[in-house]
Amino acid sequence: MAIGNNSRARELGSKVAYEIYVRSFSDSTGNGVGDLRGITQRLDYLADLGVDYLWITPFFVSPLKDGGYDVADYRNIDPVFGTMDDFDELVREADARGIGLMLDMVFNHTSDQHEWFQRARAGDPRYQAYYLLQDPEPGATADDPGKPPTNWESKFGGNAWTYSPEMGKWYLHLYDASQPDLNWRNPEVRSELASVLRFWKDRGVKGFRFDVVNNISKPVTFEDDLEGDGRRFYTDGEHVDEYLRLLVREGGIDGMMTVGEMSSTTIERCISYSNPDNHELAMTFSFHHFRVDNVGGNRWSKTRPDIPMLREAFRSWQEEMTAAGGWNALFWTCHDQPRPTTRFGDDTTPESWRRSAKLLPLCTFLLRGTPYIYQGEELGMTNPGFTSIDQYRDVESINYHRIMQEEGGKSEREAFEIIAYKSRDNGRTPVQWDDTPNAGFTTGEPWIGVSENYTWLNAQAEIDDPDSVLAFYKRLIALRKAEEIIQAGDVRFLDSPSDKVIAYERTLGDERVVVQCNFSGEPQPRIALEGGELLVSNYDNAAEGDMLRPWEGTAQVWRG
Repeated sequence: MAIGNNSRARELGSKVAYEIYVRSFSDSTGNGVGDLRGITQRLDYLADLGVDYLWITPFFVSPLKDGGYDVADYRNIDPVFGTMDDFDELVREADARGIGLMLDMVFNHTSDQHEWFQRARAGDPRYQAYYLLQDPEPGATADDPGKPPTNWESKFGGNAWTYSPEMGKWYLHLYDASQPDLNWRNPEVRSELASVLRFWKDRGVKGFRFDVVNNISKPVTFEDDLEGDGRRFYTDGEHVDEYLRLLVREGGIDGMMTVGEMSSTTIERCISYSNPDNHELAMTFSFHHFRVDNVGGNRWSKTRPDIPMLREAFRSWQEEMTAAGGWNALFWTCHDQPRPTTRFGDDTTPESWRRSAKLLPLCTFLLRGTPYIYQGEELGMTNPGFTSIDQYRDVESINYHRIMQEEGGKSEREAFEIIAYKSRDNGRTPVQWDDTPNAGFTTGEPWIGVSENYTWLNAQAEIDDPDSVLAFYKRLIALRKAEEIIQAGDVRFLDSPSDKVIAYERTLGDERVVVQCNFSGEPQPRIALEGGELLVSNYDNAAEGDMLRPWEGTAQVWRG
């Protein structure tokens, strides 16, 4: 990729990535779990959609306690997902269609089933140095190890330290207890991980996504956090830039399509991570726009999104990253989030579902950055409407369903309603390919249930419908590839006469595009504009008068 600012923006800004949560995409064997051959069989669909990269979630050997984000072997494929021959075939067939593969690298932690941790647990000091271990207090025993080294909290609930009787030590796990954190201070660890990148690059991989990568730099001394849950001690840690530069250089991936998932980060840090002069990452994922439906900062809560807060999140990240040479990944959801049509739109009626499912990509596809589509988003898939906690598989959701009752004082019904709204599993139900049993995902029993609306909301029903959500995504992708102003133009957010409307402009030379999006089911006043032509809208006809219709999004263009 070109490094110059304008050429880099045109290159990154013309690409569209598509995330595949492999377990739920397409099952070729009938065992109820999506696999690599299932992806290969759907490549024509993805090529017709117009995407350039496929970000595929982990398919490596894993006990699958966290959906594959607990890796037990970075260089081998879990048999449930296929074989290395299946992977090589996928690379060849994707290349033939002009699509590159991006693999998901989980380098903050491994599974406790990884050989490295198994050797550490068996007492090998070399491999104990691969992890973050702490001795117990004097007098501790296997039955009573005493107090954990710190009060840090795991992202999945509970203390972030677990005692290993075999080692006689505590180990740090920012996530599940089965996911011990790696010790990036150890140069052997860094070398091992760089060699993993080279292994997959040599097999034809064109890019990488790095899971929670800004958490890899931990402090030398661990101490209690008297102000929070511990994240301030490891988020964007002291050596994270150094470690990323080493990984990129030794992994041989400088200039490739790379994106880092950034947990609890800042704009300033993401500017640094994605500025090409630093040779770290091409772009970053940040999650501040996911806070707009939290109550009192609590993720495990339920309320409608705060649209002014959403606008400010978009504005600050867009304008400040642009001004300082950073680059944003543009997205409404991923495998860790609910379905956006349910969350940010309105899926309660067919009309509001269709309008809002189109409004969301119109809003973000015309921003500055690289758009990411999460599987099924291009169809307008919704939260599945599960009715029991037994239908969920996600360890985090199950844990917090219990924690909200035991520690949060919520009733079972209150806790379940929040899980039904916010659970990661809402986005992990199978892609709805057609109206046959199990939505055409599998001929067997799916690993997780399918939304009941698959009978009418599915790819087959949308492929030949020119007014479908799928057709609208194709139109937006083609527009982004055709319009340099969308790829590389500057961005500035505009004041709107309604707090339910997000409006911004893109400018490049003497061209201008103005986007206005009504995030409500009621008409809202719009910015009065003279001249220009309609570039794209989610309604069939251009808006008339001074009002935006329910869930209406428009983009007008002035050329020269």
